[in-house]
Amino acid sequence: MSAISSHLPLLVGSAVSRSRQGALILHNGRIHTMDAGSRVVDVLGITDDWIVYAGHDLGEAERRTIPGLSPPRRIGLKRRVAIPGLIDCHNHIVLMGNRPGYHTPLEHAFTVAEVLDTYRQRASTVPPGAFITTIGDFAPIKFLEGRLPTLSELDRVVPDHPVFISTGFSGPAATNSRGKAFFEGLTGNAAVVVAANGSIAAGIENGKALLALRQLLTFADRVRSARDAMAYAASVGVTMHLDQGGFPATNTPADGAANEDLFAMHLPFLSVYDSLSRQQHQSVPPLIRLRINHLHADGDASLPTLTNRLRYTYPFFGNAMVRTGGIGEFPVSVDHYAGGELFESAAARIARAGWRLEIEGFERVDAAVGMKSLRWVVAHVPRITAEHLRRLKALGGGVNVSGFLYLTAGEPGRNESAPAGPPFRGSVESGIPAGFGPDGPNIAPLSPWPHAYYATTGRNARGEVINPGQTIGRQKKVLGVLEVGRLGDVAVLSDDYFAVSDDEVKRLRSVLIVAAGVVVHDSGDPPH
Repeated sequence: MSAISSHLPLLVGSAVSRSRQGALILHNGRIHTMDAGSRVVDVLGITDDWIVYAGHDLGEAERRTIPGLSPPRRIGLKRRVAIPGLIDCHNHIVLMGNRPGYHTPLEHAFTVAEVLDTYRQRASTVPPGAFITTIGDFAPIKFLEGRLPTLSELDRVVPDHPVFISTGFSGPAATNSRGKAFFEGLTGNAAVVVAANGSIAAGIENGKALLALRQLLTFADRVRSARDAMAYAASVGVTMHLDQGGFPATNTPADGAANEDLFAMHLPFLSVYDSLSRQQHQSVPPLIRLRINHLHADGDASLPTLTNRLRYTYPFFGNAMVRTGGIGEFPVSVDHYAGGELFESAAARIARAGWRLEIEGFERVDAAVGMKSLRWVVAHVPRITAEHLRRLKALGGGVNVSGFLYLTAGEPGRNESAPAGPPFRGSVESGIPAGFGPDGPNIAPLSPWPHAYYATTGRNARGEVINPGQTIGRQKKVLGVLEVGRLGDVAVLSDDYFAVSDDEVKRLRSVLIVAAGVVVHDSGDPPH
């Protein structure tokens, strides 16, 4: 994948060498290379992380992979579609990996019955008495019934585990009888008001419940949750994540799903990568590539946390698996996000330090400091004019369009003939470097497939057209390319993305994931 440089390993150097267990050949597939010729091949050979063959000759693939340290492993794909491992250029997987309880994504549940079935299955893998949670990544509008499950419904399928299901940043939420007893049993002002049907109000009540669960977390819990987040990411085909950080935690009920300790939240993930480098003779755990952006929310002129980050943290430090990235999606507090003196001061410091920034306000910074070589990016881009795209392109910048409006039901009074955004088609046709990052899991799914549905149909979770005139075709290229000399990240899909119906796009998953030449996710279908 061309976005990954070949810097020497600096952080967890052995993690890359873990994949040197021999060569891998994928064959009998419909492998979309996404190269300049849009070739579809039958055979892909990978040795020591790198693609060494992409074509139709299995014998040639065998010869090319001989330099591996052991005979190549063959995996037959039974004519399934394979694509480059997907790159999500804007999400919050690190927040997801620090969730309390046993976080259970509901991104592939579209009815309350499917939610209940998901929880029933999850309960079979969770220790008795442990909380099963879903925090963010969905909204009730995506369910056919337009509501959260009730206490009695959850009791029926999860009688032996307390439950906490919370939407967006700060609720509302739902729980079952065991969860209700826990939350109401908290002492003093910490007690949470839970309605008879199990509902918990958005805001402070939801915040009190979330704070109580976070106070139960151990570091081992966070490491386990990080592994779960990695495993889920692999199951939906995303092998590279550019994480955009979180808001600073206050450790009060005012904190929502997006608040965390900004200087410790990455440690569980780094622990997973470190254990991978140490466990040389054990099986490879679920693994994704992680790039870390650092969010800052300073509100005073001294910019204390940003200044210390630039002073004491190395940009782009790490290796091909995990590396620090840039500053974003905020360099200052929300109050100063729209621009002004503090915003421009922060952006100028970032430019002088040679860091990459994902935000806005570039022209003045370029005039004062110069930033054309730093590959700065405007994030989210729910709306942007063609003129602003042209000006941004002239500065060497790019756009990172986010699909979080997939969970928008339609704003009252809004002109439904006008596009809600983002400008998928306008960005692509402008020729500006453009990436797609769904902004999961707080306010949108981490899975790329609901967002692919939104980008190609303009329809939100209810099936309503909210983004007319800005759809793109399914043939648009993803960033990764499967050709000789590129890294061997491959996603084998549960169905043919290029041929299934629009509604079926939302339900796609990966049945096999190869990252750095190693199988890190295998659903058992196809068998091999």
